[in-house]
Amino acid sequence: MLKGLGGLGDMAKMMKAAQDAQVKMGELQQELARIVVIGEAGAGLVKARATAKGQITGLDIDPSILVPSEKEVIEDLILAALNDAQAKAAARTEQEMGKLTQSLGLPPDFKLPF
Repeated sequence: MLKGLGGLGDMAKMMKAAQDAQVKMGELQQELARIVVIGEAGAGLVKARATAKGQITGLDIDPSILVPSEKEVIEDLILAALNDAQAKAAARTEQEMGKLTQSLGLPPDFKLPF
C-alpha cells in the first residue's frame, strides 16, 4: 500500500500497531472491571470482593465474630481482607497486562504507557 515511500511504510505499521494496542488496552480495562477476586482474613471469617481494577464490591463477615468486645479484632480482619483483595486485584491486573503485552509481541514485563 505504501510501497515506494521508504520509511513512511514502517511508520504507518507502527501507528497501526499503536492503535491496535490502544484498542486492546481498552478491552482489557473493561475485562478487569468484570474480573472478581476475593480477599480473606481470619481463615475466611472475613471476605472482601473486588474487581481486578481494585474496586471493592462486597464484604462478607461471619456472624460468629460479631461480638462487641471483639470490635478491634473485627476491624483488623476487615482491613486485612480489604488489603488482601486489593493485592490480589493488583496481581491479576499484572497477569492480564502480561498476556496483553505478549499478544503484542512485547516482553511480558513491558510496561505500556496507556
